[in-house]
Amino acid sequence: MGDPVTEYTARLQQQEREIRSLSAEIQSLRKPAGVTTRLDELRDENSRLKYRINVLKRSLQEAPPSSTPLSKAMLNINQRLQDVFGDAIRAACPELDQPPLSVTPNQQAKFGDYQCNSAMAMAQMLKMKGIKVNPREIAEKIIENLPDNELIQKTEIAGPGFINVHLKKTFVSKLLSSLLMNGVQPPPLASRKKVVVDFSSPNIAKEMHVGHLRSTIIGESMCRLFEFLGHDVLRLNHVGDWGTQFGMLIAHLQDKFPNYLSESPPIGDLQAFYKESKQRFDEDENFKKRAYQCVVKLQSKDPDFIKGWNLICDVSRKEFQKVYECLDVSIVERGESFYQELMMEVVKELEDKGLLQNEDGRQLLFVPGQSIPLTVVKSDGGYTYDTSDLAALRQRLHDEKADIIIYVVDSGQGTHFQVVFAAAQMIGWYDPQVTRVEHAGFGVVLGEDKKKFKTRSGETVRLRDLLEEGLRRSMDKLKEKERDKVLTPEELLKAQRSVAFGCIKYADLSHNRINDYVFSFDKMLDDRGNTAAYLLYAFTRIRSIARLAKVDEAALRKAAETTEVLLEHDKEWKLGKCILRFPEILHKMVDDLLLHTLCDYLYELATTFTEFYDSCYCVEKDRQTGEVVKINMWRLLLCEATAAVMAKGFDILGINPVSRM
Repeated sequence: MGDPVTEYTARLQQQEREIRSLSAEIQSLRKPAGVTTRLDELRDENSRLKYRINVLKRSLQEAPPSSTPLSKAMLNINQRLQDVFGDAIRAACPELDQPPLSVTPNQQAKFGDYQCNSAMAMAQMLKMKGIKVNPREIAEKIIENLPDNELIQKTEIAGPGFINVHLKKTFVSKLLSSLLMNGVQPPPLASRKKVVVDFSSPNIAKEMHVGHLRSTIIGESMCRLFEFLGHDVLRLNHVGDWGTQFGMLIAHLQDKFPNYLSESPPIGDLQAFYKESKQRFDEDENFKKRAYQCVVKLQSKDPDFIKGWNLICDVSRKEFQKVYECLDVSIVERGESFYQELMMEVVKELEDKGLLQNEDGRQLLFVPGQSIPLTVVKSDGGYTYDTSDLAALRQRLHDEKADIIIYVVDSGQGTHFQVVFAAAQMIGWYDPQVTRVEHAGFGVVLGEDKKKFKTRSGETVRLRDLLEEGLRRSMDKLKEKERDKVLTPEELLKAQRSVAFGCIKYADLSHNRINDYVFSFDKMLDDRGNTAAYLLYAFTRIRSIARLAKVDEAALRKAAETTEVLLEHDKEWKLGKCILRFPEILHKMVDDLLLHTLCDYLYELATTFTEFYDSCYCVEKDRQTGEVVKINMWRLLLCEATAAVMAKGFDILGINPVSRM
């Protein structure tokens, strides 16, 4: 078989020659008598040829290199069906410029595996063009034009024009075998993107609290998703490490630890240190003046003041890192201080372009269509968060050359980011049709009283305290289940951390990030329903099936190469299809950045597995002796495929399962 690009190019050139020839023939047919039918035929053929050229051009464009060989990559069945039906729809109705394409999993198994629902919408579009046609007729034309493919067993038209699609069992079986032999691989990557994710973002000298929990957990999982798919991801922690408050903190540091330049100050409780300095700043006018003088010294890069600033930042970093280690978060710090000089460049660029307006001494940037302006320079000459965020966005676009930039920040900042993004487009920094810049907002964490989650004294809950409480409760839960009697002390500690941090993450990620959610240890540690506890126990049980049958990994690998995965039982078929929907879920999350979709899928996979396991014997034992008398290897392989996909799903969510619980 020759080079496909050369082959497609030759076919493309041949068809373009045919179009020119046909166009010339149409132009030569001037006399209307006796040629109307022939002219219509030629026009129809012309439309079809143009369509085929577009298909071929798309084929040439969509063959970029992928980090995973195509033979090993997991196939997105829904996407493949969309390609097949897209071809058929365009061929069936070439008169529609952009015909609707809708292919979704069928909700009722008795009607098939997938469903194409395009015919009804196409009928409406044709009606608007003055062409009245029954949707069922369109559905029939779509089926007639389905190209040869490897995955459809049969199609049926139902109701007003739904096309029910039945997959070939041999096709699904081969995909499962590929998964078992190659592991859970990402689907083919159209092109590798540079992705910047801005998340977590605590403030130096302040402890991380429950408000930072969502940004940290959601941002980490988004990074894992893009990394698994093969993108180049930069994880950025835009910490608050600059500003007026540092003058206040350094002045207090000078008073409390006068030898800080030669001896590292024993700042044990940074939160208390911050509160003390803030109280002095609010009550002592002389201290406030000194604080402002310290800010000037810091901004002029005085070495002694830079050292004091670094000392305070280092104490904070150590505390942040303890939280990140618990949550298994990897992140690169790039605080507001990083963008100080870049802000001057932004201001100069805006001034040179004549985009700033002076109002009461402030330099404002008005963006068409936005209700509020950005304050770029304050009346005292200082910069603002608006300036900092513009500088950060400019750096990520121009220096990092990002294709995708995601800000994981609470929804309360939605208007601010909307204006910043609109401003960047107006300035000409990026085209939204080319570069994706998006605010992934999220709701607040509520207590069980449905109010903002706080301590009994009314203070914000410290994140360290919340994680420690999770550890305590997860150990209580494990002991309640008497796991301490069957696990070694080391295994018990691993299970404790897995359950505690897994449940805290999953409780957040399993809710639509846009909504507020109620934080409840009791609910998240419940081993019933859509919780991490249930999924972790289910995963451990699935992993134990082969071990208890005394089938080792080598035997499973050999079986994956030699044993056909049979899908004759309806529960086998249901489970096999569910396993292979994993790539569809990943692509959907990339589109909408809603991670609860993966949680819902993992719960569906676990419950579908339970149905399968209850109905289909994987290992048959003698009722008297308990000895294994028969192993249905293809079913054991289905167990392994389920566990493999669950493990990869857990990894994207940042959950670490353990082999025994």
